[in-house]
Amino acid sequence: TMASTQTTQPPRGGFSFDNVARNEMMESAGYKTPRARKTGTTIAGIIYKDGVILGADTRATAGPIVADKNCSKIHYIAPNIYCCGAGTAADTENVTGLIASQLDLHRLQTSRDSRVITALRVLKQHLYRYQGHVSAALVLGGVDVSGPVLYSIHPHGSTDKLPYVTMGSGSLAAMGVFEAGYKKDLELEDAKKLVRDAIAAGVFNDLGSGSNIDLCVITKEGVDYIRPHEIANEKGERFNSYSYAKGTTEVLTETIKPVVVAEEVHPLTQAGMETGADA
Repeated sequence: TMASTQTTQPPRGGFSFDNVARNEMMESAGYKTPRARKTGTTIAGIIYKDGVILGADTRATAGPIVADKNCSKIHYIAPNIYCCGAGTAADTENVTGLIASQLDLHRLQTSRDSRVITALRVLKQHLYRYQGHVSAALVLGGVDVSGPVLYSIHPHGSTDKLPYVTMGSGSLAAMGVFEAGYKKDLELEDAKKLVRDAIAAGVFNDLGSGSNIDLCVITKEGVDYIRPHEIANEKGERFNSYSYAKGTTEVLTETIKPVVVAEEVHPLTQAGMETGADA
């Protein structure tokens, strides 16, 4: 029947190559396939003896251009929860701001402090809903009734719960520092130095990371947001003058074009004045 022929069949498992011919035709016609946007950041977090420490660099890039040398990548989620963001700056700022407002309403409704698992659940469901098109790779950390908790959240919504995590283009360099120096129940100063060294590894070994190092220490007593904790790349002092005498560079050709200004004067008649007054 007509109804049975138009019934949508459920998709079968495995890969679908239905669009291969279409894609080849479009590519031969000159259409370029979309490419992933290259972003750069180094963010990290660890659980230490009394809480959680988050760290981030401060460089924001627009392709090969350093757009901002001192941007903040550690975002507020709740009074006891903060989140580092890597990826597209607009996505990380907006998605963390959205979740922060939702948790604020949740605290007002329940009269209870926010839990890290609540923020994680809302974040991962929001990111999964957009299938990775919201380019936000996050390191979520905080201290709640269950103690210090640390999660990494990928742009597609997958999450990991680990004692130390890194994300961003400089994450491999930072993870090497963590794997070499992390120990359980680190003291505060040792933990801060370890996070600082991890972020510095990304700053000095990854072109997408740079400038300063920010830290955020979260304990059950409160939050210590240290910005900046260290200025890793200070601008060097200029010792020489770059002003050169006229004639230092040889002029090979010279062309002078006169600029002609044509000026016309149109006298204003009485009729024109009346028309302008009526308008």
